[in-house]
Amino acid sequence: MMDLVEAIADLKEEEALKIVKDRLNGGEDPLKILEEARKGLEIVGNRFATGEYFIPDLIYSGEIMKQITEMVKPLISQTTEAKKLGKIVIGTVAGDIHDIGKNIVVFMLEVNGFEVYDLGVDVPPERFVEKVKETQAPILGLSGFLTLAFDSMKRTIEALKEAGLRDKVKVMIGGGQVTDEVRKYTGADAYGKDAMAAVSLAKAWVGAS
Repeated sequence: MMDLVEAIADLKEEEALKIVKDRLNGGEDPLKILEEARKGLEIVGNRFATGEYFIPDLIYSGEIMKQITEMVKPLISQTTEAKKLGKIVIGTVAGDIHDIGKNIVVFMLEVNGFEVYDLGVDVPPERFVEKVKETQAPILGLSGFLTLAFDSMKRTIEALKEAGLRDKVKVMIGGGQVTDEVRKYTGADAYGKDAMAAVSLAKAWVGAS
C-alpha cells in the first residue's frame, strides 16, 4: 500500500483520494492527514524547482489537494469552536499565479477560527490596500513562489505605507523561496515557512496564542 505523501508526490490522484477516504473512515485525525498531504505537495514543489515537474503538474497537484481538503474540512470544523479570532486578507502577489501553498494556509487559518479574505492570484498592490481598508483586517498575508514575487511583496508593503495603513497592519509573507533575508528586503513583519507557522503567527498577533 502506497503512503499518502508518496501518492501525492507521484500525482496519483485516485490512490491519494482512496487513502484519505479509508483513513478518515478509520477515524484518523484529519489534521495528521492534511500534514502528510502538505509534505507530498512540498515534494511536488521541489520536483518543479529541479525541472522534473512542470506547471501543469503543479496545477494538477493543487487539484488533488483541493479534493482532499474538501473531504477533510467538515471533520475539522466539528472539532474547532467557531469563535472568529480576527480577519486576515491574503493573496498571491502580482506576477505570480501559484496558489497551492496559499490555499493550504487559507484553509488552516479558517479551521483555526480566522475570517479569511482570499484575493486569489496575481493580485496588484492597490487591490490588497483596498481590501485591507474595506475589511479593517489587522493582518495581511502575501504569498509568492517565484523570486520575482519579492519585488511585488515589497511594492505592496510600500503601497500600504502610502495609504497610511502600515502601522495598523501586520504583514506576513510566505512561499517556496522565502527566507528571513527576503522578509527584510520586502519590509514584512514576519515570514511563515509553512501553514502551521502562519497560523501560529496570526494567533500571536491577535493575542490568541
